[in-house]
Amino acid sequence: MKHAIAALTMLTQILGMNLGANTSQIPLILNGLWFTESVENPVITRLTEGQSLSFVSHVAKPSSDGSPVVTQIYPVRSDILALEIQTGTVVPGQQQPYEPEPEDDINDDDIVKRDGQTLGKLVGTDNSILYTFDQYVGEDINQSWLHTADHYRLHSPNDPNFQSGQIPIDVFHKSKPTNLANTSNGQYWPMRHTVYLQFSTPLQIGTAYELGFEGQPFQSESFVYDPQQQLSEAVHVSQIGFQPNDPVKVGFLSTWMGSGGGLDYPDHLAFWLVDTQTDTVAYEGQTQLSLTQETPEDAYRNYTETDVYMMDFHDFQRSGLYRLCVETVGCSLPFPIQAGIWEQPFLISIRGLFHQRSGIALGPPYTQYERPRAFHPDDGVIVYQSDAQLMNTNMGIGSQDAFTALTDNVTEIPVPNAWGGYFDAGDWDRRIQHLGVAQSLLDLVEFFPQEMAAIELNIPESDNALPDVLDEALWGIDFFRRLQHSDGGIPGGIESAAHPRSGETSWQESLPVMAYAPDIWSSYWYASAAAQAATVLQTWDAEQAKIYRRSALDAFAYAERQYPNPPETAWPNPVHEHRNFAALNLWRLTQDDRFHQIFLETTVFADNGLSAEADQKPSQTNAAFLYARLDLPGLDPEVQAEARRTYLDQADSVAAITEQTAFQWAKHNLYAPVGWGIGWSSPYEAGILVRAHYLTQDDRYLAAAMRASQAPLGANPDNLVYTTGLGMRSPQNPLIVDQRIMGTDPPPGITLFGPLDLSRDYYQDYWFTQYQMAEQMSPPPKSWPTMELYVDVHINVAMTEFTVHQTIAPSAYVWGYLAVQD
Repeated sequence: MKHAIAALTMLTQILGMNLGANTSQIPLILNGLWFTESVENPVITRLTEGQSLSFVSHVAKPSSDGSPVVTQIYPVRSDILALEIQTGTVVPGQQQPYEPEPEDDINDDDIVKRDGQTLGKLVGTDNSILYTFDQYVGEDINQSWLHTADHYRLHSPNDPNFQSGQIPIDVFHKSKPTNLANTSNGQYWPMRHTVYLQFSTPLQIGTAYELGFEGQPFQSESFVYDPQQQLSEAVHVSQIGFQPNDPVKVGFLSTWMGSGGGLDYPDHLAFWLVDTQTDTVAYEGQTQLSLTQETPEDAYRNYTETDVYMMDFHDFQRSGLYRLCVETVGCSLPFPIQAGIWEQPFLISIRGLFHQRSGIALGPPYTQYERPRAFHPDDGVIVYQSDAQLMNTNMGIGSQDAFTALTDNVTEIPVPNAWGGYFDAGDWDRRIQHLGVAQSLLDLVEFFPQEMAAIELNIPESDNALPDVLDEALWGIDFFRRLQHSDGGIPGGIESAAHPRSGETSWQESLPVMAYAPDIWSSYWYASAAAQAATVLQTWDAEQAKIYRRSALDAFAYAERQYPNPPETAWPNPVHEHRNFAALNLWRLTQDDRFHQIFLETTVFADNGLSAEADQKPSQTNAAFLYARLDLPGLDPEVQAEARRTYLDQADSVAAITEQTAFQWAKHNLYAPVGWGIGWSSPYEAGILVRAHYLTQDDRYLAAAMRASQAPLGANPDNLVYTTGLGMRSPQNPLIVDQRIMGTDPPPGITLFGPLDLSRDYYQDYWFTQYQMAEQMSPPPKSWPTMELYVDVHINVAMTEFTVHQTIAPSAYVWGYLAVQD
């Protein structure tokens, strides 16, 4: 944290704020984030709507009554102005005690009507709580008004071309929802409309203009056209900034105008880094074409549908706070260049895991996000054993409906001590896949024990002798260790009988809660994670290491007893994959050669009849990385060399993809469809790059990982950081049921799935495209470039959902690795 504190102190001074003698309680501002508590333990919130640094002009907050308001006017080219219009607002429903009246009419869905008025929905185990409907305030604007040219007139007393007022020669626009109100009368959507006004002559730099409107009660807006001073949404850059020695420092220029399509820019426009403290140019360069809109970014398509230009300033190393400005266009949001900058996204992401913990209450002194304890046996929650196995269901690696399988096979046997783990997005499940979180954090502690030991996360375990990062890893493992059966078998997790009931929070769950039965897949996966934990713990707590060692061995022994008796269709490939990796981790832990022999017999990197090609190639990636870095007696050098070669080949492929996508995001292969965590909302695919750097210390992998992190951190057409609470703009409506019902801001550190490629046949019939929300969009959703197809509405599952193991932990993993490189 020392680097982070130094960075905060420096940036506060840059912004002209005096920390004073007591730095522990002074509010700090960093790139749109207010640090409102102790600097040693910053609690991070967003800038309020309409708050901005002084150079950003013409930014207004939405109206409190939901009436249409112009929130931004900015240039995107010398002859094109853009304006954003926000309409509508949501007053969220609230929970309150239900006080019944004799005349109340309650239907089968527990909806309460009284005197002809719909009051809300009854929730809770005894239906004693009334959850009211949302209210929608305001009205939308007629979209035909938006694209009518004579509704706009630009006037300037000093520009001869505009002295009598000029009507645009073309008007284009795009519109999408920003929230959803579920009211008693139906669903309504606040909207953001972006309108592009093209004029016959360019604006003159340094000249004052006034934009007037006809047919809407908007005030005329005055501004001075100055691309070195004005914010422009056409300029995209990471909102967390860069370290001085980062090999990648880039920004991007692009505009997709909705009904007007992609916007062309001249080649080699000048760009500047402007020091926000002195308002002087600190660096100059020229834009370079990153990718044309006709060039595919993978095996399928181009995801931007407009030309994208790159601005490279990697050789600039002076610390400070800057904005990136483009000739004739405008400037980016401000960003710092400062040592320790990667700690910010790392700490916020890993704290996102804490905010997803089940079984504890959240709140001060550990976080400002408050939530009562949920799913703990001391609160009367009973988890019943089911005979259904996770691996056979569609929540595992099988095809059975998980809810049906659990409830059809539930027993009356309660499962003691069944609490903990992490919630996943809009559900309360905790499944074996979450062990990927622990394994990522254990990697970081293995790679950088001293650096990780210095990280303070302010979690309940912070007062013990273990590093906080290790404590967070053990939190996920201990949940399954508590579930372990006496024969060593590991259940696949805990699940409710259905998705959460509408209006019901996690601590009010009224549905039956069940534990899966142990299965071979879950037991091998757990054996691997527990063995790694035991290996790491040997450095910090030898006695605790013995507990995880014994538990890992018992789980592996259980799975091995099942292994000789496969089902008729044979064990699925993931079973073999996790058996192989578990054996390798146990060999490293115990140096018992029988585990090494199992690994060698089942590895795809040996001449044993298996193949490391095609679809099997990525299935043993984790094992390849571990074997490539081991130095143990009896290690097979040929297998190690092949594992290393194969692993680095995959890393090279991912690195190459970052150089052919317009915004330099990564995929694990050119044929992976974009959506459900694959894409640019998280640097998930960069995990293989930082591991390749760990193996080789080759800085080109480090640079590729940084490239892959730019789009997730705000260098994208929406200028949005896809992790809540990070940067100046982040999602406000993730699929977090508790947060939505409580009516609070989202907890920081939640990385969402992000945009979905609706052009793929697989997603053509996805419900979003048939839903009323999609009907509000203009152009229609399938006509939008995927790069801008994020709709911040909580029920928009494919975009606003997340998982701890697919989005949050991978982000913390990559950014934690980058943080140490300083």
